[in-house]
Amino acid sequence: MAEQDSGAKSNVITIKKYANRRLYNTSTSSYVTLDHLAEMVKEGADFVVTDAKTGEDITRSVLTQIIVEQEGKGQNLLPIKFLRQVIGFYGDSLGGLVPRYLEHSMEAFHQNESHMRGAMQEALKGLFPMQRLEEMGKQNMALFENAMKMWNPFAQANRMPGAPGATAAPSNSTAASPEKGEDIDSLKSQLNAMQAQIEKLAKDRT
Repeated sequence: MAEQDSGAKSNVITIKKYANRRLYNTSTSSYVTLDHLAEMVKEGADFVVTDAKTGEDITRSVLTQIIVEQEGKGQNLLPIKFLRQVIGFYGDSLGGLVPRYLEHSMEAFHQNESHMRGAMQEALKGLFPMQRLEEMGKQNMALFENAMKMWNPFAQANRMPGAPGATAAPSNSTAASPEKGEDIDSLKSQLNAMQAQIEKLAKDRT
């Protein structure tokens, strides 16, 4: 147990606060601000703030200062009624129970946080149908690919048999050759298939 405790303590970051109110992170050898400490809290980093001159632990007062700064930025998490109730417990005989009660309440809230987020996402699914948009995007891509395949016979029809890459010379004959008639019938069937595919995809999206 002693080895585990020493290991846990070694992971705690020490922040020193100097007389000029500057905060110094001893793990990164750099000065930080209250905003930096707020981000460290959100990331789950464990730190303790000490007075650089006396070595006194002033973590509580610094965390309280962070809350005051965050509240001043407009993100009000603490209702006025709650603040009045907390102030009213200072000096009260039951005041000693408030910290433990608040700690247990926040711990329970934190444990249920993932369930609450899942419930909110489920409730907002109808307002933000991202899955439906993804399906529509896939259908549009399939429509584009099928259209490209359908139009490919036009390029083949303009080529002379036995001469890849060459275009057919114009003919003065008014009668269409059997081969040309078959090509036209094939193109018509391809166009009909493409139109049917477009109509099917349009119905699937509605």
